[in-house]
Amino acid sequence: MSDNASAPTTPTPPTPLTLLGLGAMGTALARTWLAAGHPLTVWNRSPGRSIELALRGVRVAATAAEAVAASPLVVTCLLDDASVREALADADLTGKDLVDLTTSTPTESHARAVWAAGRGARFLDGGIMAVPPMIGAPAAGGYVLYSGTRALFDEHREVLAVPAATRYVGTEVGLAALYDVALLSAMTAMFAGARHAFALVEEAGVDEKEFGGLLADWLAAMAPATAGFGAAPSAEDATSPAVAEAGDAALLRTARERGVDTALLIASAGSVAGI
Repeated sequence: MSDNASAPTTPTPPTPLTLLGLGAMGTALARTWLAAGHPLTVWNRSPGRSIELALRGVRVAATAAEAVAASPLVVTCLLDDASVREALADADLTGKDLVDLTTSTPTESHARAVWAAGRGARFLDGGIMAVPPMIGAPAAGGYVLYSGTRALFDEHREVLAVPAATRYVGTEVGLAALYDVALLSAMTAMFAGARHAFALVEEAGVDEKEFGGLLADWLAAMAPATAGFGAAPSAEDATSPAVAEAGDAALLRTARERGVDTALLIASAGSVAGI
């Protein structure tokens, strides 16, 4: 053998981790980590949700404290911030890395980071921008936002990237929660607008499936324009106030003619003549 021949390298074993929460999203996360070969310990308030995973070799802990003790990396995907606090109340977090993927406010995330540090843990804030079918499906476009210490994120980036792409948004804890809620707010308003659109045509005898296709295509075509809301419009892009006001007023008149609530339009249009 040549003196320059390199010795074979030993592959790094998959990182073990604990997951608290087996709702639809938590179960999807668990399946992807399991499929990637990561030793996984799970806990859920309702034990019945863990049966399938147990049959596939996942360790099911009887308590959240037991689950936390099993792994250095602990991921929470629970209902809300209060659920996280309750689940971890009796757990020893000393030396643990806690990644919270539970939807929360920036203030709650910051408080949770301080709380975790006081109990000896490092903390990463996360926000899942995906629905369960998008988890483990890279082409679906889902991703998870993270904020907190960059070194901690980099340390766990590989395992965190297994379920979905990762997007690090800054060192300030709570930024991931802020991005998450801001993006979800826009989505909520879009869905509200879609429901409003269907309400307008509900009694017109239109083909709802055909109309739904038109609506989806129209929203997709308009979506790139949303990026411009973060900057002042150029002279070429700006719509004259008179044109915008007339358009908004027509939307309101149509809604009233069709007997559809105008609260959504009034909230989005602001001050419109004739309201």
